[in-house]
Amino acid sequence: MYDLQQFNLRDMTECGAALRKIGMGAQSMEETAERVVQYFYQQFRDRQTGESPFALVRFFKTHPFGSLPTELRAVAQTMVADTPISFTTKCLTLLATTGDRPEWQTRQASKGHQAIPLMSAKLVAQSPMISQLIQQFGLEVKAVLAPSPDLILDLEQRTFNVFLVSNALNSPYVPAQAEFVIPCGIRSVLGFGGMLPSGDLMALILFSKRSIAHETADLFKTLALNIKMAVLPFDRNRVFAKSLPV
Repeated sequence: MYDLQQFNLRDMTECGAALRKIGMGAQSMEETAERVVQYFYQQFRDRQTGESPFALVRFFKTHPFGSLPTELRAVAQTMVADTPISFTTKCLTLLATTGDRPEWQTRQASKGHQAIPLMSAKLVAQSPMISQLIQQFGLEVKAVLAPSPDLILDLEQRTFNVFLVSNALNSPYVPAQAEFVIPCGIRSVLGFGGMLPSGDLMALILFSKRSIAHETADLFKTLALNIKMAVLPFDRNRVFAKSLPV
């Protein structure tokens, strides 16, 4: 168990070792992602209350619209009404989720986050959290929307910065203040991830009921690489599970 307020270098090393092996025996990236979100939700505990400091933990991956399962293509299309979506359009896809509320515990129950088409840099800019996440990872929006093959290797090798909103209350980068941030007591939001060899971006986002300091957030950079190693075997195939519990 780890205390978020006292998370240190030794904890990071132990946590990273567990995450590297977390995909062993898994049949898909989705199954591995489900293990990852459960790991963070279960292994981090507040020493005073015994509760998880994270109200919500989500694993996202960009994925081409044309390669999404049928049900997710339908969801993505509803996000842009009648505007046609190209098969190559990247969609920010919710691969796994868990949290304090029952509706947060399966990706199929998510409203508005299952598959978000990233149709242009202008549309991405209208979603401040997504835009800021990409920028703080050290990426340009165009590199995420349409990664150039000759740049993918360079992007993949980089150590990306974490995305941290240390004070979520009234932050322009964290939407749904009245519906989510305030009633759920969200104090900080931490995201980390990186580019996969396929050119898709993966990101784990932690919505915390405890404040997260920049020094603590920096320790999560290495964890991004550990998670990447766990999901790599499924990067170009077997992304979605055929029969995870719904």
